[in-house]
Amino acid sequence: MNSLIGQFDISDDRIKQIVAETINGADDGELFLEYSESEALMFDNGRLKTANFNTDQGFGLRAVAGEASGYAHSSDLSEASLLRAADAVSTVKGGYSGTLAAAPARTNRHLYGEENPIPSPSFEAKAKLLQEIDAWLRAEDPRVRQVSASLAASWQHVEIVRADGQMVRDIRPLVRVNVSVVVGNGDRQESGSYGMGGRKAFGEFLVEDSWKHAAKEALRQALVNLEAIPAPAGTFDIVLSSGWPGVMLHEAVGHGLEGDFNRKKTSAFAGLLGQQVAAKGVTVVD
Repeated sequence: MNSLIGQFDISDDRIKQIVAETINGADDGELFLEYSESEALMFDNGRLKTANFNTDQGFGLRAVAGEASGYAHSSDLSEASLLRAADAVSTVKGGYSGTLAAAPARTNRHLYGEENPIPSPSFEAKAKLLQEIDAWLRAEDPRVRQVSASLAASWQHVEIVRADGQMVRDIRPLVRVNVSVVVGNGDRQESGSYGMGGRKAFGEFLVEDSWKHAAKEALRQALVNLEAIPAPAGTFDIVLSSGWPGVMLHEAVGHGLEGDFNRKKTSAFAGLLGQQVAAKGVTVVD
């Protein structure tokens, strides 16, 4: 795809000039341009329930002055709309005089390709595959009462223009395959789900072994839930290790340890740097 900045009705140099004038005197800011395509298909209750395709494009202009941010956006890639956005964003400076932050170091690595995953396979092939997943699951176990399967893909092209004229770009493909199953026995019903995807084309996710793996795992979870008994309830002593159990600690006290809350003195821990705030023998690193 051609450069997004080239979609404006003015020259690249004029755009860079407007961005520089808007952000001059602020601490940071940029012009962010985006074009995106997305498609989603949902097969539910034995039929193709929803299918949609969308395209979006536009820009956002931002300036940061101290703790304040000015932001304006538009889907109209024209000089007039960019100038209106610049006027709105410039008000955040209000006499403020800052030092523009240095551009981030170029440490990027090429982690994914630029292929648009939407055109292939065709819409008809995707709809047929979802129907096949539905039929396979219903034939796999008589306790299956409901099947939902979906395919989603997007392709995003972004460009960023900084006040110093530096330009960077990224193209981001993304796909997702989801399968969910409801099983039942008498009056009891339970569900299971499984999903997979990545920043690549559908390719490997739509081969038979892959989608059957997703379908089997969703069904397995549902059947386990169908036979599960209620867990004991009440008050218990618990032991938390590192890793995912740390999420409980983060939600309980971690937010209060975050920088902004302490800087603004809205945290219960504000001003207590270097002091004991937990029981002896307890060390929390968040």
